[in-house]
Amino acid sequence: MKMSYKKWLILGVVGALIVVTVLLKYVSFDNNSESKSSGEELKQKQELLAVHSVEQIQDQYDLVVIGTDPEGITAAISGARNGLKTLLIEGRNRDILGGLMTVGWLNSLDMNWDRSASKQLGKPPEYLNKGIFSEWYQKIEGDSFDVTTAANAFYELVKSENNIDLYMKATAIEPLVKKEKDSTLVQGISFKKSDGTVHNVLAKSVVDATQDADIAAAAGGSFTIGREDLGDEKSRMAVTAVFRLKNIDDKAWNLIQKRMKDTKDTGSGSNKMSAWGYGKEMQDYVPVNKERTKMRGLNIGRQMDGTILINALQIFGVDGMNPKSVQEGMEIAKKEIPHVIEFLKKFEEFKRVELTGIAPELYVRETRHMNGLYRLNVIDLLENRDQWDRIAFGSYPADIQRTSPTDNGAVVVHPSKYAVPFRSIVPNNLDGILVVGRSASYDTLAHGSARVIPTGMAEGQAAGAAVKLSIEQGISFRKMADTKSVITELQNRLNEQGMEINSYTPSPQSFMNHKAYEGLKAAVYMGIAVGSYNNETFKLDKTSNPQRLVNALYTIQKKYHTQFTGDFSTAVENISEPAKQPLTLKQACYTIAVAAGLDSSLETAQEDLFKKGLLTKSTQSIIADPKALTDGDMYLLLKDAVEGLAGTIMK
Repeated sequence: MKMSYKKWLILGVVGALIVVTVLLKYVSFDNNSESKSSGEELKQKQELLAVHSVEQIQDQYDLVVIGTDPEGITAAISGARNGLKTLLIEGRNRDILGGLMTVGWLNSLDMNWDRSASKQLGKPPEYLNKGIFSEWYQKIEGDSFDVTTAANAFYELVKSENNIDLYMKATAIEPLVKKEKDSTLVQGISFKKSDGTVHNVLAKSVVDATQDADIAAAAGGSFTIGREDLGDEKSRMAVTAVFRLKNIDDKAWNLIQKRMKDTKDTGSGSNKMSAWGYGKEMQDYVPVNKERTKMRGLNIGRQMDGTILINALQIFGVDGMNPKSVQEGMEIAKKEIPHVIEFLKKFEEFKRVELTGIAPELYVRETRHMNGLYRLNVIDLLENRDQWDRIAFGSYPADIQRTSPTDNGAVVVHPSKYAVPFRSIVPNNLDGILVVGRSASYDTLAHGSARVIPTGMAEGQAAGAAVKLSIEQGISFRKMADTKSVITELQNRLNEQGMEINSYTPSPQSFMNHKAYEGLKAAVYMGIAVGSYNNETFKLDKTSNPQRLVNALYTIQKKYHTQFTGDFSTAVENISEPAKQPLTLKQACYTIAVAAGLDSSLETAQEDLFKKGLLTKSTQSIIADPKALTDGDMYLLLKDAVEGLAGTIMK
């Protein structure tokens, strides 16, 4: 039967719409931003859902999770879905879920994009760590989001789980502990309710998802603080106060996007929900408080009400574990931000902006680093290592933000994909408790990558499933971490629950085949070599200089101060412009000998180092030109010296 022209026309229009819809699904994204939000129209602002606490708290739960940051929310959901009666409890006087994301207004995710997978034309990039993170991610606008959308998405996930009791108004949360022969067992928590009464809750297991691992620390857990593991005990990354500006209409946003497109800065870009850049422009901003603040490039997150959030003001010398210090940091921000806004108004796109608020919580990047059964280290990232007990993946650059106004920060390494082991959420001297999030067991340099929210949420999901398995097996977390069959069962369950944490074989990086690679490994581990984005600054064949060696020794001396006691700066006093001269083997050995406190001359230093076991034959044989050492040669010499004086560098 023949169809009429009208019917053919309708079918043609419908078919065209289907084709357009399919094409938009696969091509309407910004390759540079790697974000699902670009190409989408802004949605309408949601009404913030009121979060309700449970009225009756039981005296015993299968699982207690402390902290409503994303990692804690994920742990609670995972526990509940695994059949555990779960208490999710908050002790920071918050009214909404999401913590740093929603109360700290950090509305742009540092995503773990799967850089090891090939990207197909027209297909958005994949991200690592699926599972519950994916469920939440699909509810928000993209890797930058409206904080109300994010808070509502968290709450919707939590309130849909009948096994979760949520309590938001606890104070003075402390662990209930029992001392055992070789560890301390965490048996639950004690806290004050909103009416001031003290309530004790016993738990088969506890997950500490507080930002600073407060519960594990109170139970006697072992930690390093800030950059202590590098010998820089008082140093830690800057904190940030995110602030909100209004009067950014479509015209202003288009100007922002145009500036990001036209700039020659490769670190700039934008999409529908976010923009990042202005790095060179913000170098011209002179802080009012020069000792405590500095502006970095702007990370701009768009909100559905026509406002933007800006993450850029860095504040130094704030102890994130000290409430008075945190409050001082907030006061510094309140005084500095109005001056920042006046500076921004010189740009056309910001001429009409007004400050409408500062985030209620500071973005604190670094406090405690737990000593777990395994400390994730920067070489794990450098070599993209898998772990037999993997529970999460990371690929975000190891981004070490400034620690002072004179510091520039660094991207230490840029991994393609590395695994986080279960052992890194298990304390080395506690049982009955797991620690997830930024204060888990990472060295400070590895923490620069592993601290990101998606990694912590994957750890949270793994923790909830691990609690269920430990109850079934009647096994402690520390015993579980040493039992491959149980870990395999945990991984199988996590994969069934959507996590996608299968084993993989990393591809060797090109620099790993270099003759000086062992020196580079040691240098990266000690914090004296950085690769930047795509590891492009690992130039092992670059000619070194005497000043670069001195600078490296200053970093090494912070950690190995009892071994390197000499004033090595004197070794270059007679060299004109030491940063412009090639580093000779004689000069390198002399500088290291002075640093080691040896009574050596320029002529005898090489032989003296060799006799003292501070220089190996293998290193000497690798050096091709004694009159012009490379950075790789220098790293090998330093490796020999440190290992000769202090033992193995990488434990």
